[in-house]
Amino acid sequence: MSSISPQEIKQEFLKTKMGIAGITILAILVSISIITIIAIPVETFQEWNNPGNWISNPKVAIPIWVNLFLTEKIPEHKILMNPNIEKISSEGIELISHQFGLNFNYDEFPNDFIYEFSSEYSGSPLLQMSVIRPDGIELDLLTTSLPYSSEKTTHSERIFSTDRAIKKNLSLQSENFEFTFERLSAEDIIFSKIQTNEPLKGNYIFLVNLYGVNSENQIHESKLIVGGKAFGIMGTDELRRDLAIGLLWGTPLALFIGLVVSIVSVVAGLLYGVYAGYKGKKTDEAMMRFNDVIYALPALPFLIILSVTISNSIFVMVGFLMIFGWVGIAKVSRSMSLQIKTRGYVDAANMMGQKDSKIILKHIVPQLLPYAFASIAISVPAAITTEAGLSFLGLGDPTFPTWGQILHDANIFGAAARGMWWWIMPPGVMIAITGLAFVFIGNALDAIVNPKLKR
Repeated sequence: MSSISPQEIKQEFLKTKMGIAGITILAILVSISIITIIAIPVETFQEWNNPGNWISNPKVAIPIWVNLFLTEKIPEHKILMNPNIEKISSEGIELISHQFGLNFNYDEFPNDFIYEFSSEYSGSPLLQMSVIRPDGIELDLLTTSLPYSSEKTTHSERIFSTDRAIKKNLSLQSENFEFTFERLSAEDIIFSKIQTNEPLKGNYIFLVNLYGVNSENQIHESKLIVGGKAFGIMGTDELRRDLAIGLLWGTPLALFIGLVVSIVSVVAGLLYGVYAGYKGKKTDEAMMRFNDVIYALPALPFLIILSVTISNSIFVMVGFLMIFGWVGIAKVSRSMSLQIKTRGYVDAANMMGQKDSKIILKHIVPQLLPYAFASIAISVPAAITTEAGLSFLGLGDPTFPTWGQILHDANIFGAAARGMWWWIMPPGVMIAITGLAFVFIGNALDAIVNPKLKR
């Protein structure tokens, strides 16, 4: 048996369409992983299960690109965080004005709106909120005094469109409209046409004015949220989490799990099988009987039991997958080792007094490297799908946004029955695409390696 040089493998591999397709998909996945790690803050990953981190997002919102295929546009959820700020002083009165511009071009009314702010002041400044509609009508929404403080203090508050004071102020301005809106919500009134209760499209300006006598008064963390039914590239789930972030972070996690498990399992199985086959006799018999015991164990039930009784940490799970992943590789590498050790150069090395470890590592293992590379590629999908299956059953690590964990949450909240396809399909498709990439690569390598191994 002659070894296959890396250059030969590369040349043959690049001639196969399947191998090129697999490498292309893998390159895209690696690029996504690198961009995710660099562009998305680690805090977002760590706060995946913290509801407070996603409070500004809508519940179960569909992806915004769905609007491209709808005749009636669904309102998008807007989070406006960069207002135009003006400061005006006149006759001892200090005015701080925050202005939010909103382009509303949808066929349905928004769900609600929320204004969040944190102000630093002394005394009792006056907060006034209003909106200028596309038709030029200005509606007063709220006028209230902030809690009095003789010293400089910081006050944080959220103003909701469901506030009774807002609805009352709008009722006092009913002369601007030609229909009654006793049962309408505040957002329906603000965004409706004058003649009929239909959405008025155009540019809206929300004004937030803080009046006081202290020039040091400030408004910090000013944010206007206009609730909608569409949000982000991949929508949101029941816990308001941005599914695009979960899918992106799931990519490096899936590659980490698949590659680590497959590499360690193949290397361990390869060395174990080669050593058993080379030593032969009682050593081979004892090692193979131990291999048979591990091989006979039902992997999935054991993984479930171990996850429940010991830990559901993703690192512990990776360790369990390694324990059960090496046995098949060991059997195949043993049979190959039995053939290779009968070759003349192995006998010559023995006669020269070389150590067993040197003969194995220098003369036998290099012959099996092409097979090892193919085995690594083919083993990756099994590790990824096993982790996804355990996570789907609720036995995964909930602190990591893996694709299996996303599917588990979708199952818990009945996403399939509620028609939330954007919560179910993307993680399933990502698992399939990742597995397909490594299957393509593994099959292409296998087609190159096996004929030469047989010769």
